[in-house]
Amino acid sequence: MFQTAPLQVPIPGGPELVIILLVLVLLFGANKIPKLARSTGQAMGEFQKGRQELNQELEEMKEGPDSDDTTSSTTSDTEDEEETATETETSSN
Repeated sequence: MFQTAPLQVPIPGGPELVIILLVLVLLFGANKIPKLARSTGQAMGEFQKGRQELNQELEEMKEGPDSDDTTSSTTSDTEDEEETATETETSSN
């Protein structure tokens, strides 16, 4: 009898954004809002980085074990070079 539409959430416009910003200033204070925004951005960046790494691993698993051998040897060579460089810096100090 009645058809329901899918849940639609309106995007806040000008007056709504002003009210939201005022509430944020009251809750967190003007000094902490930039820090909060920065930490939120960093968290989103880390999340996207982790998602990309997961997608790469899934693609490697789909390709098969052949491509995994070349990737691991390249990674271990790079790690060996980094360890050697660290040991050289430590011994020179």
